[in-house]
Amino acid sequence: MLIPAVIIVLLVLLLIVITTRPADFRISRTATMSAPPEAPFAEVNDFHRWEEWSPWAKMDPAMKTTYSGPPQGTGASYAWVGNGKVGEGRMTILESQPASIVRIKLEFLKPFQATNLAEFTFQPQGNQTAVTWNMSGTRNFMMKAMSLVFNMDKVIGAQFDQGLAQMKAIAESGKK
Repeated sequence: MLIPAVIIVLLVLLLIVITTRPADFRISRTATMSAPPEAPFAEVNDFHRWEEWSPWAKMDPAMKTTYSGPPQGTGASYAWVGNGKVGEGRMTILESQPASIVRIKLEFLKPFQATNLAEFTFQPQGNQTAVTWNMSGTRNFMMKAMSLVFNMDKVIGAQFDQGLAQMKAIAESGKK
């Protein structure tokens, strides 16, 4: 009788720990690029250019993508269906202010459902630009549970760092 009672107590404690985890999250990374703000802004503001620098495009070269809405800027949309590493989802540009900010509604459909906000800001610093990539949202119960063993900031942040490094190489090369 003691072992089942201990298991029940441990499960209750685990549920309490999971439910008390913070629901809101924010992941943020910044890279400084030797280019005017217009260069990295152009890479973000046009989803057709994301394949060149997005870390997720490299994880699944066979990923199927579709574009809708305007070719760039507010209202532009990008949908993808890929392997287990990239899943399925859609991004839509909600706000685009030239060489300043791009806000994106990020909808994950598979392997889990979530809606987050991605934001890129472009801050001139002399002859350089600080590009900051943020993602924020709310974790549901399952995502809170996963956060006990999966450090989202570390894993996703590393992918942001990789994408920013690839964007930096493009922006600094002057490639259009």
